[in-house]
Amino acid sequence: MKGKARTVVIAVLSAMVILAGVGCASSQQRAERAALARQMVNKALDMRQWHIDITAMNTMRYGARTVATDFYLELRNDTLRSYLPYLGQAHVAPMHGYAQGLNFEAPVLGYQEKQVKGCRMLDLDVKTQEDRLHYTIEVFDTGKASVRVSSVNRDPISFDGDLTDETITK
Repeated sequence: MKGKARTVVIAVLSAMVILAGVGCASSQQRAERAALARQMVNKALDMRQWHIDITAMNTMRYGARTVATDFYLELRNDTLRSYLPYLGQAHVAPMHGYAQGLNFEAPVLGYQEKQVKGCRMLDLDVKTQEDRLHYTIEVFDTGKASVRVSSVNRDPISFDGDLTDETITK
């Protein structure tokens, strides 16, 4: 009986050691993935060439909504490409209508950036034919992004998304 008990104890201890080793390996892998993501985010923001795939929007009047994967916000040097949905109220009647959402390509008039722990905050100003827009973008080390859009002529709106890996390869 003592021999069987000793075998069971050794087997249990061995299993615990193996599981502890697997746990360490996975935490090391998580740390490596986090470092790689942080490096990708920093490189994209430093180059001013990034692409954010939008996954959700938060409206002032209509609540939060999940959106199709086709929507994005992209910066290429000094040009902002915005292909975002819009739900909200206009304060001034637009000449061409807001049915297009926040869809445009325009030069960036103002660009400011600051580093906060685990996050880089970007402030961009653009002017379209219809409106003057201010984008406040928080990009976290993980690649997650939050985009807030303020407008002179319409309700504010915000979006959540992810900085994509294709940003660097383009």
